[in-house]
This record gives sequence, structure tokens and C-alpha cells, in this order.
Amino acid sequence: MWDAIWFSIVTVTTVGYGDMYPHTFGGKLVSSVFILSSFSIFGILIGQISNYMAERLEERKLGFQGTTFKNHAVIIGWNTSGYEVLEQLIGVGKRAAIVTNRRDDIDLIRESYSNNLVFTLLADYNKMEMLDKVNIGESSIVYVNFEDDTEKLVHVLNLKKKYTGLKYIVTLDNTNLKETFLSAGVTYTVSKNEITSKLLASYIFEPDVARYSEDILSFAEDEDDFDIKEYRISQENAYKGKKYGEAFFQLKERADVILIGLAKIKEGIRHLMKNPPNETVLEEGDYLIMIMNGAASRKIEQIFRTEEGGY
Repeated sequence: MWDAIWFSIVTVTTVGYGDMYPHTFGGKLVSSVFILSSFSIFGILIGQISNYMAERLEERKLGFQGTTFKNHAVIIGWNTSGYEVLEQLIGVGKRAAIVTNRRDDIDLIRESYSNNLVFTLLADYNKMEMLDKVNIGESSIVYVNFEDDTEKLVHVLNLKKKYTGLKYIVTLDNTNLKETFLSAGVTYTVSKNEITSKLLASYIFEPDVARYSEDILSFAEDEDDFDIKEYRISQENAYKGKKYGEAFFQLKERADVILIGLAKIKEGIRHLMKNPPNETVLEEGDYLIMIMNGAASRKIEQIFRTEEGGY
């Protein structure tokens, strides 16, 4: 029996040591059938293994295996607006997870961005449990990016039932719905028409201000581009305990940046202080808001020992 098993293994694996072989006609006949049938066995095994590998690769490509991203942005819904937002996030080194219900979007996004920065998930928007795969509970903010305002509102309400404590941002076509969305728990609302009209009006009567505003709203692509950035004051930060006016002059002298504001976190709520009094004391957890170019941002990161918007 053991010889038969050994002979079978050597034959099926096509090793063919030749230490054993059939001598009788009956043995040769049985071996012939066995050898011919081994092709089918190999074909089935290889086919099963190939199918398994292909399925795992497809699941990974579609995001079904999930991600370990943390403190990342989640964009639910993919369109031109999502693309423009993602470009800005990638420009400042922010990770993002994209949720779309269109298979073609997955291929396009994966071809355009690194997997280390962008994670993609193919999912039905109504299946909330799928959002666990983008690690939504560990995200810094969720951008609900649908075409219709009503659809955005319904989705946010459903999200808040399952995921509590998250921050949400939406863009609105109808400015009158801003209070409705804020009451529903949306953290930030942005009106597309309102921003466009303000920028257009600014171009009409103060074009230089409009150009400057448009420039600092986007990330600095090179050292000469300007940007508005915020940096968190950590426990080890040299400006902790100093006064706002003192920090203003020191930052201008050390890094050639303009301090324009301060954000304080009180009971989980951000309080924005635009050009606060010079005597305002800077505390751990505060965010300093500055205008700077690309070269100055590297100096600030060395001084603050953190990245833009870092925690």
C-alpha cells in the first residue's frame, strides 16, 4: 500500500524518479489511466488556485479587504467635485478613502493615485456596513459628495445613526438649506454658488485681492506659491504659554510667515479668532493660522515639529 501511495505521488507530480514502475500488463493499464487522469486533476487544481488568486486580487482592488488608514478623509460619491477635492488633499499629503458605486471609477482612481495615499471601495451607498472597510470610524472628516442636496441630507442622517462622533462636510447647491444641514449634525457646509459669486464680484472691483484669495485657497505647489495653513500647538511647542502678539513678531522674523488667526478647541467645538488681541495666551491644542509660501512651510514644520493641521 505504501509503495502504491509513493508511486502515485511521484507520478501525479510528474517527478518520475523511476525507482518504481509497473511490470505487468494490468499494472501498466491502470497506470496509464492514472497518468492520463492526472492531467485533469492538475487542470482542476491549477484552475481553482488561479480563480482563488484572481478573486482575492479583485477583492483587494475593489476595496473589499479594507484599509488601515487613520485620520484620513472619506469621500462618499465620486464626480468632478470629488476629484478637485482629492487633488488638494493629495497636494498636502493627506490620505483619503473614496467610496463609489461605479466600477469604472475604481480603475481610473487607482491608475491616477498611489495606494499609499488613496484607498478605493466599490459599494452600494445604502449599505452602511460597507463603510467599515474604509475605517470610517478613524477618519478625520467625511465628505458626502452627491449631486442632490436632499440625497446628501438623507445620507448624513443615516450615517449619524450608525457612526457617532464623526465630522461631516457637504457642498450645497441651495444656500437656503444651510441651517437645515447644520441642525442635522453636519459640521461644515459650503455653498458652491456663494463662493463663486463672492470670488467673481471680487474680480470685478478688486482683481488683485481675488487673485491672491484664489491662490491661498489652494495648496502651495512650489516654494513661491502662497497658502493659508494651520498648525497645532503641542505640549512641547515653544510658543505654548506665549502671547499672540509675541508669537506674531517671532514667527515673522524666524520663518517669514504672517500669523492671521487662532482657533481654540473648547468642549470639542472649534472657536475661530480672527486676528485676536495681542494679549491672548496660546495654549496646548490651539491652532495657529498663518499665510506662508512653500519654503516657509518647511521651517514651520521644523519649529512646530508637526505637519500642517497635525494632531
